[in-house]
Amino acid sequence: MKHIRNFCIIAHIDHGKSTLADRLLEMTDTVTERDLQEQMLDNMDLERERGITIKSHAVQMEYDHEGAHYILNLIDTPGHVDFSYEVSRSIAACEGALLVIDATQGIQAQTISNLYQALEHDLEIIPVLNKMDSESAMPDEVKDQIVDLIGCERDSIIEASAKTGYGVDHILDAIIRRIPPPKGDPDAPLQALIFDSVFNSYRGIIAYYRIFNGSIRKGDHVKFVNTGREYYAEEVGVLQISMQERPELGTGDVGYIISGIKTSREVKVGDTITHVKRPCSSAIAGFEYVKPMVFAGIYPVDADEYEELRSSLEKLQLNDASLSFEPESSAALGFGFRCGFLGLLHMEIVQERLDREFDMDVITTVPNVSFNVITPRGEKMEVHNPSGMPDDRVIDYVEEPYILAQIITRSEYIGSIMKLCIDRRGILKNQVYLSTDRVEITFEMPLSEIVFDFYDKLKSISKGYASFDYHIIGYRKADLVKLDILLNGDKVDALSTLIHRDHAYSFGRRICEKLRELIPRQQYEVAIQAAIGAKIIARETVKPLRKDVTAKCYGGDITRKRKLLEKQKKGKKRMRQVGNVEVPQQAFLAVLKLD
Repeated sequence: MKHIRNFCIIAHIDHGKSTLADRLLEMTDTVTERDLQEQMLDNMDLERERGITIKSHAVQMEYDHEGAHYILNLIDTPGHVDFSYEVSRSIAACEGALLVIDATQGIQAQTISNLYQALEHDLEIIPVLNKMDSESAMPDEVKDQIVDLIGCERDSIIEASAKTGYGVDHILDAIIRRIPPPKGDPDAPLQALIFDSVFNSYRGIIAYYRIFNGSIRKGDHVKFVNTGREYYAEEVGVLQISMQERPELGTGDVGYIISGIKTSREVKVGDTITHVKRPCSSAIAGFEYVKPMVFAGIYPVDADEYEELRSSLEKLQLNDASLSFEPESSAALGFGFRCGFLGLLHMEIVQERLDREFDMDVITTVPNVSFNVITPRGEKMEVHNPSGMPDDRVIDYVEEPYILAQIITRSEYIGSIMKLCIDRRGILKNQVYLSTDRVEITFEMPLSEIVFDFYDKLKSISKGYASFDYHIIGYRKADLVKLDILLNGDKVDALSTLIHRDHAYSFGRRICEKLRELIPRQQYEVAIQAAIGAKIIARETVKPLRKDVTAKCYGGDITRKRKLLEKQKKGKKRMRQVGNVEVPQQAFLAVLKLD
């Protein structure tokens, strides 16, 4: 046990986590030069294309140091705020963390957020200054920031370049010297924490775990504590670049178990594995179920694919524990699922993965956050969907979730960023200069205001320099109204939104204009209206296609032409009564990109 080290890498997006992981794999000869490719641990096409880590990946490396043979278990983590749950799970399975900071950019918001999570779990932090080979590196400035942030010795900061491999040997040395070996009792009953799982169509569900006490052998009769299910361990082993079977795993090891589990509901991330004959006294604590922040409806384009969509979401949930879903139906779109996500990027990734991994064509409705409705009797109702909003008569007031947003930026962009936040109903709480040209601004804002396009706007205003992180601080009273979109007097429930009263008029106006461009012309006039309750606040009209019925009249009296036009008008009126307006799929997506 004293030769095992479990550690993770935490950093902001694009500070070089995956590249550093590549160098560690190379230096420990875990990957041969022939097999090495960039972003070795990012095995999803999506991750390679976007250059971001979406999933945390576990890998075991072997390294000889001063005559001793060490086993290093690395869990690489994502850096984007939407995948912070992946980071929290990785941290729970480790004793130490490499805090990677870009020497050209300095400390960013997500770095601070992930660092606090690691400190809460008492992890040993090793600060690493990456990208030292870059001409624009500012090592002295950034070292001052690191010392201020974690109060470490200046000499303990390791200078490195993940690209060239400079300093990686010092990092390996620090991992072995500074990170404590796992604690635990090898003779105690088995207690292992599941931190991830994947679906394999041939072998069923494969669960990844970290053993805190005891050991597990192939063929053992094991039990999952929370679900109460029992299985036989058909195969156990360690996670190298591919899965390597082992006869036994002991305390401190990170590995996988295959036991022929077929249904995804039987494996919960954060569950504890123990033996049936000699169970542990309690499950491992400190693992909470994640609370989704953004909700959207996902519907199959073809109604017959509903059951396929359900099984695809279940398989995806195994690999992405922060996704939650429940069935719902819509008059416009048929049967589908109400899904909860951690943020907009998370929603986009889930949509993309459904398309690529499961070949599912889906329509996603306008995302919204959850609200609390308080009735005059003082009862509280949670509403995730605008169509679930009760009648005005039974609402005393509505509460919406608020966040504390931390934005770190260069000082020249302060004015435009403050304007953006204040336009989104933000309240400035604090402003701290981290150095002469870097400032941290703290705002309290409604979550619903950042759901749409806040992150994109922030990046474009600051030319990509601002970093953003947030956490929920509770619910507050808000003046919200339900905005309905009507087509020829019929509500399109999938386009309804809950919005602040001050923004309702401009938002309704913009949606109507956008829909007028997207809805194809019919043989009759189509009225597009935005309404709050019974009050219409905006209207656009799609002009009808019309046949020139007066073409055959040449000469003669005007009454002959009028007679034909009146006849056509009656026909169009009748057509409108029976006609159905089809809303194209782009209309649902266009609402997200109104600007």
